[in-house]
Amino acid sequence: MKKILFLSILCGFSAGYAGEFDTFFENKTLRVDYFHTGTATKEFIGLDQVYEQGVWAGTRTKLIDKLNLGKFMVKVFDVTTNQLIYSRGFASIYGEWETTQEALDEIVRSFHESVLLPFPKQPVQVVIAKRDKWMHFQDIFSTVIDPASRFVNREKRGQMFKVNTLLENGPPNKKVDFLILGDGYTKAEMGKFRKDAERWKNVILNTAPFKANAKKLNIRAIEVVSQDSGIDEPRKEIWKNTALGCSYNSFDSPRYVLTYENRQIRDIAAAAPYDFIYILYNGTRYGGGGIYGLYATGMTGVKNSELDWHVEYMFTHEFGHSFAALGDEYYTSSTSYTDFYPSGVEPTAPNVTALTDPDNLKWKSFLQEGTPLPTPWSKAHHDSLEAIRSTWDRSAEGYYEKWLKMRAEQEKQMQAGEFSDKVGAFEGAGYSSEGLYRPAIDCRMFSLSLTPFDPVCQAGILRVIDFFSE
Repeated sequence: MKKILFLSILCGFSAGYAGEFDTFFENKTLRVDYFHTGTATKEFIGLDQVYEQGVWAGTRTKLIDKLNLGKFMVKVFDVTTNQLIYSRGFASIYGEWETTQEALDEIVRSFHESVLLPFPKQPVQVVIAKRDKWMHFQDIFSTVIDPASRFVNREKRGQMFKVNTLLENGPPNKKVDFLILGDGYTKAEMGKFRKDAERWKNVILNTAPFKANAKKLNIRAIEVVSQDSGIDEPRKEIWKNTALGCSYNSFDSPRYVLTYENRQIRDIAAAAPYDFIYILYNGTRYGGGGIYGLYATGMTGVKNSELDWHVEYMFTHEFGHSFAALGDEYYTSSTSYTDFYPSGVEPTAPNVTALTDPDNLKWKSFLQEGTPLPTPWSKAHHDSLEAIRSTWDRSAEGYYEKWLKMRAEQEKQMQAGEFSDKVGAFEGAGYSSEGLYRPAIDCRMFSLSLTPFDPVCQAGILRVIDFFSE
């Protein structure tokens, strides 16, 4: 307990302005690669490699993390003074995987991970902390890195592919830098990638609250060339040789698309300054994924032209996860997680609550007087329709036509509710029908639709934009 208190005090009085950046850091990036290994009950972190990379893309004035997002946090201490000089929260594939049945069955897996830090002038202690079941950070790994050491790899990385600037509003350290990577695009398909990247940019810039804050953003894209077109689909025995290794069926979830090729992603991305990565994969089958501070993925097309809006939904929904740590608000779709939000514990996701303290609801400032907590909505009707949908064969002809009709009926019922336009605490969120609550009846994080992000989600996104920009 004393150790936690000590670190909290340091966080409150440590580095946080441009002068301190110049005291402790150079305008370069230190990339620390490591292996994260374990099961649901035990884990180990082993150092892999340390790299010197290009200019530091992050803010130089907000060195200590105030967002309180992510399952993990990297902390950097100056060895001479033991002063906390940098910290960032993040999430990881391992952090999600350890909640799956495979991990509960004590099957050992190992995942390659990285943290990016401003390049220190003097030796530093790098600590990785993880939230315990009560959401308190506990240190799980520590190492001392001397930036002048011969063990810091200084090879030039990220020179394989062309970088395109799609939007530039200022230097990287003063803006939020988005980097688009492509997977499953052959050399002959680079024209398609450029169009897809341009579409991603336009969708993001036309989505609130990014739209009103476009001047705070930079967007770049790297023309990553793959040998094969498309990505892996293990359930269909389709295997592709791609540069980034994206695949459906991650965690054995049919539509969950991730890649475990972290080292390859980081080497390629080193060509450009970035804070957040989005991977466009060249495919028309519905799917995607998003992990806070790591990356988001999404398909770039659909087979049914009437459902082309699914692409725009995926661009924004998954980016909500990776950019602002927004939680999924839906609860009827199947997932591979067994205990993603532990019972009785308040989630850190800005838009999901266990309502453990109604008098101090995390989005209390958005409530209008007279809004009851929990907030009534047409849940029984919604769930009855979802039960019917669960019996349908997604691959059968006419599925989407039936789904669109059902979705229209659900929307009609939700909008007819007394609190349909209010912020409250609506039961059903975070993969759980009971015990977890979302801020609004509908939101881009709740339903497969182009419903805007609700006010709480928008505030969460804006908070991250403001933190990473100056």
